[in-house]
Amino acid sequence: MARFTRRARIGAGLALVTTAALALTACSGAADAAGGESDTDAATATSVEDFGSFADLEAAAKAEGQLNVIALPRDWANYGEILDLFAEKYPEITINEASPDVSSAEEIQAAETNKGLDTAPDVFDLGLTVALQNTDSFAPYQVQTWDEIPDALKEPTGLFVGDYGGYMSIGYDSSKYDAPTELADLLSADYKGAVAINGDPTQAGAAFAAVGLATVQSEGTLDDFQPGIDFFSELQTAGNMLKVDVTTATVASGETPVVFDWDYLNASHTADNPNWEVVVLDGTGYAGYYNQAINIDAPHPAAARLWQEFLYSDEVQNLWLKGGARPARMEAMTEAGTIDADLAAALPEVPEETVVPTEEQSENAGALLGEKWAAAVQ
Repeated sequence: MARFTRRARIGAGLALVTTAALALTACSGAADAAGGESDTDAATATSVEDFGSFADLEAAAKAEGQLNVIALPRDWANYGEILDLFAEKYPEITINEASPDVSSAEEIQAAETNKGLDTAPDVFDLGLTVALQNTDSFAPYQVQTWDEIPDALKEPTGLFVGDYGGYMSIGYDSSKYDAPTELADLLSADYKGAVAINGDPTQAGAAFAAVGLATVQSEGTLDDFQPGIDFFSELQTAGNMLKVDVTTATVASGETPVVFDWDYLNASHTADNPNWEVVVLDGTGYAGYYNQAINIDAPHPAAARLWQEFLYSDEVQNLWLKGGARPARMEAMTEAGTIDADLAAALPEVPEETVVPTEEQSENAGALLGEKWAAAVQ
């Protein structure tokens, strides 16, 4: 298991200091539990009640027989086990896994490119900035466990909802590098050509968070990401920035030996590299959640809604926890005694001070990155 350098432990989940965000669209009527047709238009259903019952939703999804997912790497937050469990639970529904390594922005592009086709994504898993920029692409839906999801993690109508989260960290091959104890360490010649981020911060949530972390670790605030952009510009000038998209394969091969990424993703690399260690720097920590959303033009709208119900069940929330991520319903499940206590206790320690960008901060940071990132790291 990866060794983490942390300062304090958070018990029931992320301490969020934010008020974060808040086809066949006319598919045939949903099948009822007996296999007939109901008057429900699955594409406009905003809750199970619109289908009649959960059994009616299951029947409608089984009648569609397909679920298109995108950008779900199987080694990301335990998605492999989650996908396999859905397939086992609903063998009548074929899961089509497309483009597992694309960015949040590319998920939206895929939906636009394939609009009206059976190949369009039914559901999205998105960083907050991209979610905020694309609400017109989502269909509102509130799962049965809606009330147990913190208000700070959900758009009020259900256009997008936080699903799992973690802390921005630095993973590194300890057989080649010493542990960085502060951000400035990465500017030294010891890290020449070695430091990568997970994607493009104008498109990918993990990379956006890396700039956010660099900002607050550089005595800046989330009101202005310029200090974080300046840090990565310095990293590029020093010759230490490695412009390679991070994957399990690049870490296993040693191609990306030092990586800014979410703690649960960095921790997973120990399976392929026993020397891989993970640090969350002292000082201010940066936390964030990814978000679920349903494509407003989903070709399989009932299956998309069943997938959401599945993800926010106790069983799957615990599977995200098993992957080292903190599920959205963790606090409520802890209170109810349905959280896996052993997995919760195994979560690494985290900084005492944690920040998460608000909706306005995310939008402003996205605009600033779009304007300045490319020139800063060219």
